[in-house]
Amino acid sequence: MQTITITQPDDLHLHVRDGQALQSVVPDTAKQFARAIIMPNLAEPITSVAQASNYRDQILSASQGTGFTPLMTLYLTDKTDAAIIKEVSESQFIHALKLYPAGATTNSDKGVTDLKNITPALEAMQSLGIPLLVHGEVTDPSIDIFDREQVFIDSVLTPLIKQFPHLKVVLEHITTQQAVDFVSQASENIVATITAHHLLMNRNDIFTGGIRPHHYCLPVLKRETHRQALVTAATSGSAKFFLGTDSAPHPQDAKESACGCAGIYTALHAMELYTEAFDNANALDKLEGFASFYGANFYGLERNTKTITMKKEKWQVPESIALGDKTVIPLRANEFCEWRLV
Repeated sequence: MQTITITQPDDLHLHVRDGQALQSVVPDTAKQFARAIIMPNLAEPITSVAQASNYRDQILSASQGTGFTPLMTLYLTDKTDAAIIKEVSESQFIHALKLYPAGATTNSDKGVTDLKNITPALEAMQSLGIPLLVHGEVTDPSIDIFDREQVFIDSVLTPLIKQFPHLKVVLEHITTQQAVDFVSQASENIVATITAHHLLMNRNDIFTGGIRPHHYCLPVLKRETHRQALVTAATSGSAKFFLGTDSAPHPQDAKESACGCAGIYTALHAMELYTEAFDNANALDKLEGFASFYGANFYGLERNTKTITMKKEKWQVPESIALGDKTVIPLRANEFCEWRLV
């Protein structure tokens, strides 16, 4: 197959930062995706409806009249209560709340320290049908970084779901066979997003030819057996797994440093990367469901009416792109993609 046309997809997990960086990166997403779930972990987290409204306006301004719709979220803190959840339910433009275990990833230091602190909020979310988006890793430094997703599932997520059996939960950017198995066997209200980079790379790619800081993300890339499990899940046709890029722009100097930031920038060519992953698995017929239908169904959104077309045509990814007055290095900089967005 040399071309494929699908319903315009949605990115159900996206970071766009703020300020000049936001202005630089939003157009990359808007040229491919109709909508995106916007992550709230700015340096000053988005914790209120008013903040989310202002942030939404900035994103709409940067989308340059493309028709792109940002789907906003709030950042859960120890102080998030049922009153805030009720306000969210009445907002029309906030679609979920994000749980960052304190210290788990970028700008997560103000995250939840103990789930007991947000029990009233979770009860309200369950009652009102508002999804909980979860960065699924424990932060205990004694736990091996490659095991933190599995330990989170066993010690945090399983008890949480037992306590709130009807809560809609998205286990974000899953990376392991254990996460695939957990989501597959869980009830219908438990789903997961999968990134393009976790479909295409394993942990060897962090070290090929030396340390590759632009391949460092959280959750960290895992063994090849886990990558294969993710590909199997994504191409299975199961509505429990759908597209979420977790594209995360960081300035080049923040990535190439003694303590580099976690995050991979894929918004530039996300659909090219996903199409390649599905093509490699001989599963292009499953791409539209994964990219365009299953996430919309979970969030109760109407399906998009426009389409995009992908063509099998090799092209070279630019060495860098602007990120405000700095630069960001996209995945596969100076290397090639096998598919191109027409």
